[in-house]
Amino acid sequence: MKQNETPLFSSLLEHSKKNPIQFHIPGHKKGQGMDPEFRDFIGENALSIDLINIAPLDDLHQPKAAIKKAQDLAAKAFGADHTFFSVQGTSGAIMTMVMSVCGPGDKIIIPRNVHKSVLSAIILSGATPIFVHPEMDVELGIAHGITTSAVKKAISEHPDAKAILVINPTYFGFVADLKKIVEIAHENNMAVLVDEAHGVHIHFHDELPLSAMQVGADMAATSVHKLGGSLTQSSILNVREGIVNIQHVQAILSMLTTTSTSYILLASLDVARKRLATEGKQLLSETIKLANYARRHINEINGLYCPGSEKIGTDATFNFDPTKILVNVKKLGITGHDVEVWLRKNYNIEVEMSDLYNILCILTIGDTDNEVNILIEALTELSKKFPPNEQNTIDIVSMPTIPELAISPRDAFYSQTEVVPFDESVGRVIAEFVMVYPPGIPIFMPGERITLENLVYIKKNLEAGLPVQGPEDEDILSFKVIKE
Repeated sequence: MKQNETPLFSSLLEHSKKNPIQFHIPGHKKGQGMDPEFRDFIGENALSIDLINIAPLDDLHQPKAAIKKAQDLAAKAFGADHTFFSVQGTSGAIMTMVMSVCGPGDKIIIPRNVHKSVLSAIILSGATPIFVHPEMDVELGIAHGITTSAVKKAISEHPDAKAILVINPTYFGFVADLKKIVEIAHENNMAVLVDEAHGVHIHFHDELPLSAMQVGADMAATSVHKLGGSLTQSSILNVREGIVNIQHVQAILSMLTTTSTSYILLASLDVARKRLATEGKQLLSETIKLANYARRHINEINGLYCPGSEKIGTDATFNFDPTKILVNVKKLGITGHDVEVWLRKNYNIEVEMSDLYNILCILTIGDTDNEVNILIEALTELSKKFPPNEQNTIDIVSMPTIPELAISPRDAFYSQTEVVPFDESVGRVIAEFVMVYPPGIPIFMPGERITLENLVYIKKNLEAGLPVQGPEDEDILSFKVIKE
């Protein structure tokens, strides 16, 4: 088989052309039983391949035919021994990674700026998180990667840890020295799990950071839908043989996956892999060129800063993905959230994320000069609307510290609880998550002791209009804590 083949998508097309009479789910029966307005908008072609795991189409839970061929091609494309398709997003793939190597009481070393799916997996598995502080960028107000020295320290203090989880690249495009971290971990018989949600493309261009599979990591959860051209919710899990039990990975993934898998999502993974493998380098060259153009012009705008390769040089910023356009706006005297709202209202632009100090725009093979020039025009007008001066510059506030883990996240999650007011919660052990999402980095997770410093940080985000999520009280006026 060759990378220009699409075994799963092709089998779906062949099945659709036969136009079989369907006495099986889904109940819309090629759209005939669906709301006409929705059917007309989606289109008959898409609905004709909205199918299930009937015999001619293979089964994601035990693939032997078209899905297996598609996964094998993906493994070859990504340099993995095995690739598993996920219709539960990268969150499902990340949870599978953690639960495949960690059981109750097992330690796993993780950076604090992990996605909430990692913490969900820790609760489900009963594992114990060993948090490592990522390197903080006080100029930008963001977290970078974890350093090799921090990894060595964590391993020396917890030599019995089963695995280390690394983000490659971070949400903002920076990467740690993943190759060195893999070497250190493997010397200590620890598995390396990689959250590569924002790095599907890096494997396919030599001007981008090295991918998890290129440096010998054991597993990598990769969002093909985020930057690789597949449909939302479709991702892959790349695995190397050795430390990891492949059959156990398949079993865990099956546990976490719906039995009504979407063949539209699966087919989109098949065709996205084909395009990345056959055209990725050429397409990404254009994207990198476009990103460099955008960065250069944004840095010419008064009061704005778009970081790039000048940040490279530390263990935590070992390399950089230029397709992440992070724009620091603190000199304008307004928050990133203010900028997000302004761009939406005045230019119909939607950004990937905003925080207190930045907006994040992501460029992919789907972007053109037109969109980038509109962004540059909009940011130029923004600078005129909010001219920078020394009086209105926002100072970077301290980032939240890692609270004490009083009891295991799993025990906290299932403990008897009570609700206490926000201002009376200091010192109590929280039983729910609190995070700013996106990107989903925890301020508190179940089992941690609430600190005044982190309550102040939560208030700062709420005052800025940023999306603090997690607590059952959506107004964030109270927290669920362990009953004393």
